Amino acid sequence: MGGGDTVSSMVLELRRGTLVMLVLSQLREPAYGYALVKTLADHGIPIEANTLYPLMRRLESQGLLTSEWDNGGSKPRKYYRTTDEGLRVLREVEDQWHVLCGGVNALLRAGEEADGPAGVESHEQAPNAKKAGNGEGKERNDGTR
Repeated sequence: MGGGDTVSSMVLELRRGTLVMLVLSQLREPAYGYALVKTLADHGIPIEANTLYPLMRRLESQGLLTSEWDNGGSKPRKYYRTTDEGLRVLREVEDQWHVLCGGVNALLRAGEEADGPAGVESHEQAPNAKKAGNGEGKERNDGTR
């Protein structure tokens, strides 16, 4: 497997992990599948319809999305919308996303600083490091707060 294959595989894994959150967030207002494909692509997140529709059907079966047919146009369209339960799940996932991003960014910055001039390591704590732990003021597994 070449370096490009490795990167492509890693990016695909990252995308898979975020698509549910993005779908739930973008369907706060009713939209049909193709419109969602276009919205995601317009924001640099291309997705194939044959990936999106099974995902939306799964989220609907889990009670996180609801759908309704609109027969008023030139052709019938199925509109999807995030349910109240889907919004609740989205809020929780978004909270965890922000914690995860804060921790990931802090670790990546620390790695870059460690690679700095002559291998000098920085022991400066990242501003969001506390949020990534077990809560404010609670002792973490490494004995720090």
